[in-house]
Amino acid sequence: MVTRTVEVSRDPSHLCVRDGQLLVLRRDDNRSPLPASPPNLAGTVPLEDLGVLIVDQRDTTYTHTLLAQMAEHGCALVVCGRDHHPAGMFLPLNASTQLLARLDAQINAPRPRVKRLWQAIVAAKITAQAANLPPGPERTRLFALAGEVKSGDTDNREGVAAAVYWPAIFRAIQLPEPFRRRAGESNQAPPPNALLDYAYAALRATVARELVAAGLLPALGIKHIGRGNPFCLADDLMEPLRPIMDARVKYLASMGEWSVCPQSKSEVLKVLAEPAIVRGERGPLMVQVGRLVAAFVAVLMGSKDRLTPADFPILPHAANALRTGSRSSSDSASTRYPPAVSQDDATDTEGDE
Repeated sequence: MVTRTVEVSRDPSHLCVRDGQLLVLRRDDNRSPLPASPPNLAGTVPLEDLGVLIVDQRDTTYTHTLLAQMAEHGCALVVCGRDHHPAGMFLPLNASTQLLARLDAQINAPRPRVKRLWQAIVAAKITAQAANLPPGPERTRLFALAGEVKSGDTDNREGVAAAVYWPAIFRAIQLPEPFRRRAGESNQAPPPNALLDYAYAALRATVARELVAAGLLPALGIKHIGRGNPFCLADDLMEPLRPIMDARVKYLASMGEWSVCPQSKSEVLKVLAEPAIVRGERGPLMVQVGRLVAAFVAVLMGSKDRLTPADFPILPHAANALRTGSRSSSDSASTRYPPAVSQDDATDTEGDE
């Protein structure tokens, strides 16, 4: 189902619910019973259409009924802090009928299976990064690196690719200062680092929402591990989706908009409802993330051998770039993705820990 991402950031607001509709009311300290047509009504959104609600206005208030009904409809709430960056997330409890079976599969996944999952994730991420670059040596190098990813990415092809990708993606854009990717240091890092962090936070909430809906624990990752991170698995699965947000931030930066402002945030959030391709079919990115999670679950449960390149959402422009042969002739299909069985897999068994 196509859902919407809504941000509340301009005026102090009171959020409540009536007749299954999220009501955004301009803040009025002299509260009284809600009339049929509140004079301070700023807008309404059907809860059944709401996927993610991002609130970046510190004086916003909520009713308990609203939060409860958002949870019932599977909505995620992201609350931003003083620096206007996401500080917390509210997710619904899972209602999956296969909760225990999926949790057991997630907790007890064999090591070779987990390594193959991470191999596919890293290869897909590097391939998507390559599609964001114009034809040239950096792009050719990234396609080659995607084909070199081993089971578990034991050679850290992901890190090598990052060293190629980040200096290249904003090279043709006139930024206030030379770009260097510094995650989580938005106040000190050069632009558009802050906008990238905001975009990734929205993507993280989308992935976490789908994981919970699928009956998985977002805190139990396959690669990311953090005692204070409740969304390790979301961070794992969003890795190949980051280049989708990179492409939008790159476009905004090329138009001279590299700061976090209402206009840039609105453009970033639109990406979640824009078309992406999974297994040859187009659909809103938010929906396609659900299809990726479903494929991930199938691998965990053993009904699917591995994630394939077609399981990962990709933007139409990236798909066209891969299809039209704008890459160098040395970039064959066999080097774009890992082989069906890697050398590492041959030495692992499903019983390894």
